[in-house]
Amino acid sequence: MIRNSIDVATRVSPSLSALIENRINRSEDDQYITLATIHDFVTGLLTGAFTETEQLHHFDIDESLLDELNALIEEFGETALAVDFVQETASEPLSRVIDFVMSGQDQENPPTLETVRNAMISGLLASLVGAGVLEEDEDDNLLVEIDALIDRHGADALAEEFLRYE
Repeated sequence: MIRNSIDVATRVSPSLSALIENRINRSEDDQYITLATIHDFVTGLLTGAFTETEQLHHFDIDESLLDELNALIEEFGETALAVDFVQETASEPLSRVIDFVMSGQDQENPPTLETVRNAMISGLLASLVGAGVLEEDEDDNLLVEIDALIDRHGADALAEEFLRYE
């Protein structure tokens, strides 16, 4: 299989990344999960053919995920390994939020993902939009993204480990 070198943080939504990672984690160790495999899985969820829907209730499964997946397949092919599309770093806007929270913390107590999330829901996002640090449309998916990182890595994971450096 050919591995794609892509910057998934800018190409894959946090929801699709989390869904792909969940599907990979549920597969057999020797099974290669491709974009086509994920496509079949999402199509099955949308048609109700899979019983895993109950187990995936925290994912927002809708047609937009399928559209996003179709665009990836068109660009990278059906045989592209799905693992290449799992986010391991924060998007650039979330990195700015993490950096802002880190600048307000002392070095001995670096912020965790939960600390960043709590700051976000306590009004930090609106403040950063007002200050021009974030564009108005950039803050829309940041809670989904931080929740996906927390689901995958735990609330106590150090936020600085997910910073994306340009």
